[in-house]
Formats: sequence, C-alpha cells, structure tokens
Amino acid sequence: MFIYTMPSTIVLTQNDIQNSDNNVLEYSLPTGAQFDNHEVCVESVALNYSWPNINGTTLNNNVFQYQWTVGSTTTTHTVTLPEGLYELADINAYLQYVFIINGHYLKDADDNNVFYAEFLVNANTYKFDLVTYPVPTSLPTGFSQPTANSAAGAAAWVGYPTTTFNPNIKILSTNNFSDIIGFAQGFESGLRSGTGTNHTSSSTTAPQIHPNSNVFISLDNIQNKYAKPSTIIHNLVANTGFGSKIIDRPNEFAFNTLTKGQYNRLRVSILGTDLRPLKILDPDIVIVLLIRNKD
Repeated sequence: MFIYTMPSTIVLTQNDIQNSDNNVLEYSLPTGAQFDNHEVCVESVALNYSWPNINGTTLNNNVFQYQWTVGSTTTTHTVTLPEGLYELADINAYLQYVFIINGHYLKDADDNNVFYAEFLVNANTYKFDLVTYPVPTSLPTGFSQPTANSAAGAAAWVGYPTTTFNPNIKILSTNNFSDIIGFAQGFESGLRSGTGTNHTSSSTTAPQIHPNSNVFISLDNIQNKYAKPSTIIHNLVANTGFGSKIIDRPNEFAFNTLTKGQYNRLRVSILGTDLRPLKILDPDIVIVLLIRNKD
C-alpha cells in the first residue's frame, strides 16, 4: 500500500485534461494511495486568459436584435455575436458590421460610414449608453449611398423610410446579453417614428462585461466547510489582457484537509464566477498542488 509520509508536489498539465472545454484535469495516483491525515493546497497556477465572455452555448449571452424600416415596412434583424472576449467597443463594432452587410448605413461627404445606433461607455455614471439616431427619408446633402461589395460582404443601401425612425434595439427576454450591457431583458429603445431626434438610453444595472474575471479551482477530494461548494480551494483573478499568461502564486499557502480514504486520482475543475465549468480555449495549463501530512 502506498502511503504519503513527506510533503509531495503534484503537477497537472494539459496532458491531464479530460474534456474539450479544458476545464477538468485528473492526476493518476499510485494504486491504493492512502490519505489518513493529509492536507492539500494550490502552490501555483499558470494558464492563458482564453475564456470568452460572449458564448452562446455555456453563457447564452450572444444575441440581440434591431428593427429597421424601409418605406412603411419594419423588419426585425438578429445580431449573433461570435464566441470571444469583447469590450463594449467590440460589441459596437460588430453591430456596425451587421449594419454594413444589411445595407443599413450611409456615407458622409468624407466617405465615412454613418451608422444610426451605437453603444457607448459612460464613465461618469458607470453605465453603458445606447444612442440611436433618426434615419432620414431622403439622401442628406453631401451624403452618398453605399453600393454592394460582394468581396467584403457589404450590401447596397436598402432604401429610405416613408417617415423618419430610429433603429429599435431589442434585448431579448430569452438571452443573457442583458447582463453584459446592463439593460433589462425585454428592453427596446423604440422606433420613435416621426420624432426626428437622437435618443439615449442608459443601462439600469451595473454592466457585467467580464462575468468571469474571477476563476475558482475546485478539488473533488476535499471538504472545505467554509466554501460553497465545499470543494473550492483557490481563486485567481484575470488581471491581464486576453490571450496573455496568468501566473498565480499565493503569498501564503491555504491548506485544506483531504477527505480520508484511498484514491486512484485527484480531479481538479476550473469554474467561473457562477461556479459552473469554465470553457477555456487554450489547453496550456499548469496547476501545482502541495500535499503534506497534517500536524
């Protein structure tokens, strides 16, 4: 029978990853490894910041809609954000891209694209603002209409409304995109037909643009009575840019008691702030555990 009597270092790497989301690692122990009076802690964690904040599968927060009017016909268009890590400026840029491929923009006298809705950061109020602008009923002086560009996926201008309107941005009641930007589920900015004025809406709750800035390390073989769930042994903060290396070394080891028994493996899970498994794009992960006799 194998018994640990001296402090031991356990290193888990990408070779120990058990699934395609790269959030479960298992370390195989010698047969019949006995833990009668032992404790464990995280010595260090190294991984790349590669978990998205926009994801349709695990986070369900990648869809919103807008309405656009041509003539007297109003059509609803869906914006589906590809999986990735977004700041508000990136979300706004993707909305503009959708406007371009749908032909919902004009060009000013300097040949700059003119869009009629945008998301903006309001640093003074700690909110996100949504600003919509009236779409004209005819070509403004000095402006031009875009033409189709199949290579760029751009559509030609689709036509003018009979009455001026503002694009109506709709936050779905079935999607968590509302949490990202701080607008309530079911929110609509309104078509505002015939008003001809700019309209600003502000988020009503604090935007959670990075819902998983804190990451938790869970170990199945412990019972931490002060943690919920009781398997949490460590957390780290994503304090670097997307794609950059996060290296976390605790200033002081926080040991947790291992449940008594014989094990053939140690199973580590990486969880998001919501304590659900975190989808990680880059499998380059190293987690070092320290096991010692409990005095």
